Amino acid sequence: MLKRKTLKMLFDWKAQDQKKPLIIRGPRQVGKSTLVNELGKSYKNFVILNLERSAHAKFFTEYGDDVKQIINVIELEFNVDLLKGDALLFIDEIQEVPSAISLLRYFHEDTSSLDVIAAGSLLEFAMDDVPSFPVGRVQQIPLYPLDFEEFLTAINEDKALALYNTIPIPEYAHPKLLMLFQEYTLIGGMPEIVSAYVNNGKQLNQLNKIYSSIWDNYRDDVEKYGNNNNEKKVLNHVISTAPNIRDRITFNGFGASNYGSREVSEAFRKLQKAGLIKLIYPTTDLVAPIIANLKRKPKIQFLDTGLLNYASNIQLEIMAVKDLNNLYRGYIINHVIFQELIAMSDRLYDVPFFWTRESTTANAEVDAVVQFQNFVIPIEIKSGPKGSLKSLHEFIERCDHIYAFRLLANTFSIEKSATRSGKEFILANLPYYSIGKIHEWINYVIQNQKLLPNA
Repeated sequence: MLKRKTLKMLFDWKAQDQKKPLIIRGPRQVGKSTLVNELGKSYKNFVILNLERSAHAKFFTEYGDDVKQIINVIELEFNVDLLKGDALLFIDEIQEVPSAISLLRYFHEDTSSLDVIAAGSLLEFAMDDVPSFPVGRVQQIPLYPLDFEEFLTAINEDKALALYNTIPIPEYAHPKLLMLFQEYTLIGGMPEIVSAYVNNGKQLNQLNKIYSSIWDNYRDDVEKYGNNNNEKKVLNHVISTAPNIRDRITFNGFGASNYGSREVSEAFRKLQKAGLIKLIYPTTDLVAPIIANLKRKPKIQFLDTGLLNYASNIQLEIMAVKDLNNLYRGYIINHVIFQELIAMSDRLYDVPFFWTRESTTANAEVDAVVQFQNFVIPIEIKSGPKGSLKSLHEFIERCDHIYAFRLLANTFSIEKSATRSGKEFILANLPYYSIGKIHEWINYVIQNQKLLPNA
């Protein structure tokens, strides 16, 4: 059993007095069922329904919206008491019976003594068929692959984990943490992969079979949702081509094809529903709130960097490189950093942003921006002297604060810099692996400007 942060969220949910049914949202094979099974051990009575099984689906297809009768039939079938407290009903693969999603509101209203959790690997595809989604009557949480912190726990690097959570991180810990972050970038955070990696003594030779199985399952899932042969061909083209695209994309003619913008955008929409891909759009905002500019070209973000490495056949290259920023012009290090940013959020549909300024005279692009209080904080992901950060300077010259961050392979440092127009700002250099604690680091830098020479 891998220790996941979301498990604490589940126990916090259990401790609520007036809890709503909980829906765990997440793509295939990120560990939804495993987490609920672990929570279920803490209940006196725990019933699992898998609606892919017709014997379980019938509970929700034969009794209309009479939730109490549904519970009575389930109690009889499983010989349990569900309405006397200390009981959990887990409805897995709930997308197989979309009307069951609507019924969750009645579990909340009519059987509040029973704890109910629902999950589904392709839940997004079922939403269009839900008669009435129980808005306000359910709680929802997202689940993603393991982040770096969870990876450290899984591989039993307790001392490294403790130092990772220390700000500032002692310099002596940097080489080990940097090596472990590169290991995480190679392996990724899919639970089955990480478990096999740990159980096989960190040997890589058995992992490709599992990567292949996961990747093929996603391909098979998505193809089911092509409405005709042409849509299936477009989906196959996009999923085959996307792992090798390193730049921002346009839909029309994607991947050197003859497919039009509408065909390709629909394929990406379905891949997003499956959870395999997110499209990361830039923002042009300099003040909060940050809003995506959907008129600008997006980047492709895969569910998991380890899965991407397998699909694009670059695992050996990652093992050989010393600084991840030197691989494919920083593409992989950018990808894993965005994976960390996505995992940080406990809100559905949250996506991180990068920043662009595009004009007829000059273009600028900052690798990532995050909101901290009322500030929009720019983050560059690269090595090199601070004077070469032209896009970062463009951002700082126009924003309403003086804080900028750069992620690189070095240890933490903080310095004063100035834009070409002379605006002074604070540049904090952080090691790549610190991105999972970026808000804590931002707060530390703002609170410790005295660290600067002549500050």
